[in-house]
Amino acid sequence: MDCAQMSRPVLVVDDDPQMRLALKESIGRMGYEVILSENGQEALDKLRQPGVEFSLMVTDMRMPRMDGLELLKEVRRGGGPLPVLVITGFGTVETAVEMMKEGATDLLMKPFPFDRLKKAVDSIIRSGVGSGSSELITGNPAMKKIVELAGKLAASDITVLIEGESGTGKELLSRHIHKSSRRSDKPFVAVNCAAIPDNLLESELFGHEKGAFTGATDRKKGKFELAHGGTILLDEIGEMPLLLQAKLLRALQEKEIDRVGGKSPVSVDVRVIATTNRDLWKECEAGRFREDLYYRLNVFPIGVPSLRERPEDIEELSKHFIQKFSALAGKTIDGISSPAMTALKAMKWRGNVRELQNVIHRAVFLTQGPMIEEADFMLEQTKCRPGDLNPGKIRDMEKQLIMDTLKGVEGNRTMAAKILGVSVRTIRNKLKEYGENFS
Repeated sequence: MDCAQMSRPVLVVDDDPQMRLALKESIGRMGYEVILSENGQEALDKLRQPGVEFSLMVTDMRMPRMDGLELLKEVRRGGGPLPVLVITGFGTVETAVEMMKEGATDLLMKPFPFDRLKKAVDSIIRSGVGSGSSELITGNPAMKKIVELAGKLAASDITVLIEGESGTGKELLSRHIHKSSRRSDKPFVAVNCAAIPDNLLESELFGHEKGAFTGATDRKKGKFELAHGGTILLDEIGEMPLLLQAKLLRALQEKEIDRVGGKSPVSVDVRVIATTNRDLWKECEAGRFREDLYYRLNVFPIGVPSLRERPEDIEELSKHFIQKFSALAGKTIDGISSPAMTALKAMKWRGNVRELQNVIHRAVFLTQGPMIEEADFMLEQTKCRPGDLNPGKIRDMEKQLIMDTLKGVEGNRTMAAKILGVSVRTIRNKLKEYGENFS
């Protein structure tokens, strides 16, 4: 990991003032700058500030206005690779599994010692997980040719349109092109056109002047200006509203942008890569996408195959994800059993590589042995509500949390109940249910 990654601050999100300050002090002692937010909406505002990048977000699960799960969904909906460490307490194991499905990088179960927090934060930041630094891993001949082609395209500034289903690795391929180009030492700025409201997208892309609209208290540079000299990724370009498509076309043709409320154009030097999970030509025929913009973007199209078309990659990628997530979890996992691998290869993978990553992440989190078994994938619950998850698995995790907490307080049920946020009666009833006793 480079020094730039370590120099980026850690964003801590928690509605409890004491917990916020405790996390700030603990993470600060590790040598990281910490920025605090007291709720999910405030955190999103800070994440969307132009020119500000974070190395990690640490968020509580239960918060008013926007809980940790919704915050995580918003972050992932924005297409960002930001790693997210979730802190969760007693009674939220089901939601914790859902967090893994939504792309949480790691989980910390309350209560946790400083050493566990330190290990989790250091592992995530130093490994670069979620920072967009992951290499393209493939054993599929067609995919290898695509990666080779992308490397050749990197030598020029030609506009590239990458098409493929969600989760196939379009952004990763875009980053590969940028890193292989002469612009590699300049910014790579990704904009998810589907995640930003229509009335804010123009300002996000092109910036605005002070007083341009209510709330515009300062001049703001847009993504095109922030990407000057480097590469801008227009992710899910098919979601861009028609009115803004016309302004984007002008920016691409003239190599200049107009800030909202601006009096004169601003020249920009950017290499443009666009991605889409839609058939843009059909969108043109339906009148939802400008034909002239389509031709401007479609200078060099690349089609990324789905994971269903790359069966060789299921095993290859699974090994990679196991290595990555087991290191984060502090576990030693030898691999996946043959029946479990057979089950993986039988999946339809509508979510492609992103779905596979989440399934492996969940399995690493849940497995208790040296080999991942089919039950650890919880494939039958992949598309179920959190309340439909395997009750036996949840009960085992609940028991482990209660027993570990009691051991940490030398069997003091009152103290354990306070830490876990439950009543002493609940602790007593659970111990009776488990056939355990702490005097």
